[in-house]
Amino acid sequence: MRELRDLTRSRAVLTHERTRHKQRAEKLLEDTQIKLSSVISDIFGVSGRAMLEALIAGERSPRALAGLAHGTIKASPAELQEALAGGFEEHHAFMLRMLLDTVDYLTLQIDKLTARITTRLGELSTTPGDQDGDRDDGRPGQGMLMPLTDIERLDEIPGVGPATAQVILAEIGTDMSVFPTAGHLASWARLSPRTFQSGPKNTSGPAGKGNPWLRGALGEAAVSAARTDTFLGARYRRIVKRRGHLKALVAVARSILVTVWHLMNDPTARYRDLGPDWHTKNLDPTRKTRDLVRQLTALGHDVTLTPAGA
Repeated sequence: MRELRDLTRSRAVLTHERTRHKQRAEKLLEDTQIKLSSVISDIFGVSGRAMLEALIAGERSPRALAGLAHGTIKASPAELQEALAGGFEEHHAFMLRMLLDTVDYLTLQIDKLTARITTRLGELSTTPGDQDGDRDDGRPGQGMLMPLTDIERLDEIPGVGPATAQVILAEIGTDMSVFPTAGHLASWARLSPRTFQSGPKNTSGPAGKGNPWLRGALGEAAVSAARTDTFLGARYRRIVKRRGHLKALVAVARSILVTVWHLMNDPTARYRDLGPDWHTKNLDPTRKTRDLVRQLTALGHDVTLTPAGA
């Protein structure tokens, strides 16, 4: 597990470094008044990379550069030509060549780490001395290593992809017996609300820093899940209205981690989305009535409730 953790953390560091070099390449283009990123979503895609290589090779005609765009580019030829018109010189070609070579090298190293991570996870598919896949006892999560297929089960959670599942597995381990409940895991990851007491006064505070690698992966998953039409997406939209964006993301990240604990603790469990209308279908009428009355009272209205049909 330590080796797996080293691999996933190294991949995260190299990924951040690759992003930094991509940003430097984009800034270099902007220094030459070439605004390619304003018309192409990914300047390092097939079309963008072809244009960059042509610039390095000495092509300066905006029309010729725009002609390298593939049919998937939504920008018109006129918009491409306008974005590619700039003062790109030999010095910029030299710098851009170095940045692109570094990006390609980092991509190669990231692919090697990903392949190594997949191999190490495959080696953890069965426990030593248990090649037939039988567990030491009948309790889920007790001394059992997660098989590789469980990465696919975690991938079913909205916002969680295979790479994110690998990071989560590397950081929290495979033996859920160290976390008696999902709440223990969420508390260890610093995704539970904290209360500060000073005399008779209790105030809420930030959840805490926790494991930066785990929180980073869960944060990315929460951002992705918040955009989906699922239970997690609905949870984000309910909380963000009264608690704000960051606290809503932390709440979604905690829900994802709790789901991961249940899936890892029971090898037969599969993720089942409750749907975006879960809270609406299971609404407590009394609580909803109380909340609406409180809101109207806060607006300065006198509320009198009369039962329907009375």
